[in-house]
Amino acid sequence: MLAGVVLSSGCRPSEDPDPSASASDAALASTSGASPTAEDASLVVVPPDSPRFKQLRVEPVSDRPFPTTELTAPARVMINPNRISRVLPPVQGRVLAVSVKLGDAVEEGQPLVTLASPDADAAISAYLQAEATLRQAKVTVTKTDTDLERSRKLLQYQAISEKDVLAAQNDAAAARASLETAVAARDQTLRKLTLLGLTTSDLQQPVVVRAPLTGVITDISVTPGDYRAAVSSAADVTTPLMSVADLSTVWVASDVPEPFMRLIHVGDVVEIAFVAYPGERFTGRVARMASTLDPQTRTLKVDVDLPNPLRRFVPEMFGTMRHAGPAKAYPVIPAAAIVQEYGRSEVFVERRPGQFQRRIVSTGVRSGDLVAITSGLESGSRIVVDGAILLRGQ
Repeated sequence: MLAGVVLSSGCRPSEDPDPSASASDAALASTSGASPTAEDASLVVVPPDSPRFKQLRVEPVSDRPFPTTELTAPARVMINPNRISRVLPPVQGRVLAVSVKLGDAVEEGQPLVTLASPDADAAISAYLQAEATLRQAKVTVTKTDTDLERSRKLLQYQAISEKDVLAAQNDAAAARASLETAVAARDQTLRKLTLLGLTTSDLQQPVVVRAPLTGVITDISVTPGDYRAAVSSAADVTTPLMSVADLSTVWVASDVPEPFMRLIHVGDVVEIAFVAYPGERFTGRVARMASTLDPQTRTLKVDVDLPNPLRRFVPEMFGTMRHAGPAKAYPVIPAAAIVQEYGRSEVFVERRPGQFQRRIVSTGVRSGDLVAITSGLESGSRIVVDGAILLRGQ
C-alpha cells in the first residue's frame, strides 16, 4: 500500500519540476550562447561572471560630424618644380674640374664646375679698356672745365668773342656726356666680372660655376675635358651641366577622378599615406590643380605641397591621398566594433548586462579608427567596442 502511494505521488502532473534541475538547464543554455526565446534568434548571451564577458568593453554610441564622402586617389612624390635649378655654363670653355657627384648635398654658393674660358679673358680686357676710357674722360672733363673758366674771364676783358665762349661751353658739355658714358661702360663690364666671379687684375682666371641654391645634385651631364658653349647658344640651352633640387619641400602628385573634383580646391589641407611608412599619416596643402582633365583617364592632376625637413620623402615614392568631403552628423563607432560575417557588417548592441543583439549596419566613410554608420544604429545605443570578434558565430 505504501508503494502505491509513493508511485501515485510521483506521477502527479500538477507538482512543480525539480527546481535544481531547472536552474542547471538554464545555466547550461546560457553558457552555450543559446537563444532564450525562439522569437529572438539574434540574441547572444554571455554570463556576466564568465571570463569571456570580462574581455568585452561596452560604450554608448554618439553622433559626430563626419564627412559624407571621401576622396581617395593614388599619389607619388615628385620634385617641387619651383625648387629645382638647372645649372648652365655662363661662358663657353673647357671643363677643368667637376667638384660634386650625383646625389651630393650642396650649399648655395658651393663650387660645382671649373671652366677655362677665353670669354673670361675677354671680360677682363673689356673692363680694363673701360677703366682706361673712364680715366681719359675724367682728364678731358677737367681740361674743358678749365678752358671754359678761362674763356669766361677773357670775355670780361673783351679779349675773345662770345662765340669762343659758347664753343668752350659745348666742349665741356660734350666731355661730361662722354664721362657719363664711360662710367656706364665701366660699371657694365664690372658687373659681368662680378657675375663670373672674376677679379679685375689677372688674366687667364678660371670661371667657377657655383650652386644657385641649397639642395641635392639630381642629375649630372658633364665630365672634365668637355667643351661647353655659353648660355646664349640655343643649341646648348637644353643640356645643363647638372641639376640641383631643394628637397626640403616636395610635391605629391595625384590623379583625382572626375566625380570627386568638387571635393578639392587649391589651399585645402589633405592627408597623405605612403607605402614606405605604414600606419603614419602626413598632411600637405594643395598647391596647384590642372585646368583640364586627362581625356584618357578622366582624372584631374592635383599637386600637393608637402614639407620635407627630415628628407623622409624622396621622388617617386608611392602613396595615397585622402581628402574628406562635407561633414554631416552620423553615429560614429570604432572600426573594431564592426564584425564581418556572411558579407554583412554587424555590431552587437547590449540589451542588458550579458545579453547582446546582433545588428546589421551600413557603414559610411572611415577616418582613422572611426567609422560612420549610415543606417542600422542609433545614437545612445550601447555596443561592444572591444572584443566583438568573441561573439562572432554565437
